[in-house]
Amino acid sequence: MTWGSYYRGDGVRRELVLDAPPPWRQFPRRSASVPFEPPEGLAAAVNAALSLRRPLLITGTPGSGKSTVIESVAGELGLGPALRWHITSRSELGDALYRYDVLGRIHEQQLSRGNGSADDIAPFLQLGPLGTALLPSARPRALLIDELDKSDLDLPSDLLQVLERGEFEIPELARYSRKEVEVRIWGSEDTHRVVRGRVQCTEFPFIVMTSNGDRDFPAAFLRRCIRFTMPKPDAKAIRQVVLAHLGLDVTGVTALSGIVDVFVNRIDAGESLAVDQLLNAIFVLAGEDAPHGASRQELLQMLLQDLASG
Repeated sequence: MTWGSYYRGDGVRRELVLDAPPPWRQFPRRSASVPFEPPEGLAAAVNAALSLRRPLLITGTPGSGKSTVIESVAGELGLGPALRWHITSRSELGDALYRYDVLGRIHEQQLSRGNGSADDIAPFLQLGPLGTALLPSARPRALLIDELDKSDLDLPSDLLQVLERGEFEIPELARYSRKEVEVRIWGSEDTHRVVRGRVQCTEFPFIVMTSNGDRDFPAAFLRRCIRFTMPKPDAKAIRQVVLAHLGLDVTGVTALSGIVDVFVNRIDAGESLAVDQLLNAIFVLAGEDAPHGASRQELLQMLLQDLASG
């Protein structure tokens, strides 16, 4: 953990040699199952969702650990790498189920007329994260649907219909001349055989949906979910997070423990701060070369800006 004064703004050319990044910014990304410590009640909510084959809707402030739950459960229960669907205002259910490159296929058809090649739809289809999660399997797949409250108004209701049935149809394959087609799955070069365009799960996936609490969802949607609200982190929980992620004991009276206390007090006062902001601040300020005095305070203020202040 070191602060590096890499850029100085003096125009002098230097060869850049970076120190090791924070653990959560190492690539390929590591599983988050080890550092995560579930708050009270979360394990019961997860077990209810698994037992009832219902999605788990987790509400909480940014940085409260909502999206970490999927990695923790998938790692502990051996569900394989978690699939992810990050929601924006432009997200559509169809793209999460499957993607069809119709223009690419038309272009290929035009080229194949000249050389007599057979038309093949498979290279132009790929299952989306939700479609992959709904494939038949001996064990449930883990799927994160992140920041659902950013979707348009109709998406939760549209999503509900697919989750209730546990299946969907790919119309392009239902009309296709061949009965069986090997379709690529999400995030992999592997394929799965789809028959007559139907995809139907045999084990309902473990689905975590996250919300920042910025909007209300339809009652019909909510009653089909297991719901859990992440508690506001207290000083003890924050110190455990710092220890898990950075291996630092920030108990006692130290400069770093003081940062934790200030962070918790600001949250209690109603400010919008994320735990990863605190981890960033402690990571850069824990090293021997970290700034001191006024420069330290300026850096701390920059890293711990209220998220609601724009």
